[in-house]
Amino acid sequence: MAPALALGVLLGLLGLLGEPGGATKVLHSLHYLRVAVSEPGPGIPQFMEMGFVDGIPFTRYDSERGRTEPLTQWIKDGVEPGYWDSETRTAVQNQHVNVVDLETLRGRYNQSRGLHTNLRVYGCDLLSDGSVRGSYRDSYDGRDFISFDLGSRKFVAADAAAEITRRRWVDEGNEVEGWTNYLGHECPKWLREYVGYGEKELERKEPPDVHVSGKEEHGTLILSCHAYGFYPNTIAVNWMKGDEIWDQETEWGGIVPNSDGTFHTWARIEALPEERDLYRCRVEHPGMLEPGIFAWEPTSGGNLTVVVAVCVVAAILVIALIGLIAWRLQSGKRDRSGYNMAAGKDVGTNGATA
Repeated sequence: MAPALALGVLLGLLGLLGEPGGATKVLHSLHYLRVAVSEPGPGIPQFMEMGFVDGIPFTRYDSERGRTEPLTQWIKDGVEPGYWDSETRTAVQNQHVNVVDLETLRGRYNQSRGLHTNLRVYGCDLLSDGSVRGSYRDSYDGRDFISFDLGSRKFVAADAAAEITRRRWVDEGNEVEGWTNYLGHECPKWLREYVGYGEKELERKEPPDVHVSGKEEHGTLILSCHAYGFYPNTIAVNWMKGDEIWDQETEWGGIVPNSDGTFHTWARIEALPEERDLYRCRVEHPGMLEPGIFAWEPTSGGNLTVVVAVCVVAAILVIALIGLIAWRLQSGKRDRSGYNMAAGKDVGTNGATA
């Protein structure tokens, strides 16, 4: 799987990027992704941590490099030199805790040595009404373990084993207060600071280049609407039949980052060939003065090639993608036990559960 595709699908499943089917009320977002694997190898670090502002990767740490590094020029220029030492110390601490967690969980489930994964994603959104939305989610071996929602101030355990962790955190009290403070105050504070550093880049508006295509397969017309090169990632791409939006019949792709800091996405719908003229693609984006309506023109012969690449470690993203797809799509459950969490600028508390 190509690095950009892996990252795009991963971010889409994580919910770090907006849904292409409708305009979101998120103004800016800050999220972090941690991936730990039990069997590292060439190109697959034991631990990786990435930060995303508005869906754009801006910092990265992995156990092979051993240091937090900038992924955008604006964060490199904006922060003080000591920032990177501080971030590296936090990442190293997180790495040690995640390694211990994986070993603890493997032993408690009496699992053989092999590939085991731990994915954690957390962060906050600044919404257009001035409010803050924040959440933390944790998985082990591709399945939900425990989560925290800022609005309810509650941990949710995925099964009876995770309930042990939830009760311990609630009894100790530090975890609820720690995550509430981080997601509701510390995370938005850092997000506003980062947006200030990258204001010129993050506040820009680049409208999408829209391309509509179609092809017949077994008597069915498949219409695709692609939007390329837009920023920010807030976009609505809908297929219309006549004057009616047909969202239930539409399949959407993720909003995927390009190497130049813009995004691309697509929406697809199946139609009867004889009804081709009834379908239009409607695209709404902050960079457009008004929504655009686009139709398929079979004689146009348009051929648009887009080269997409992102500066990420491809192998670890594929591992993360596989684990996350299983996490989101598999319905089976297994017993799990509690484990540790590390603290730092990017994490709420020091709760120990193993």
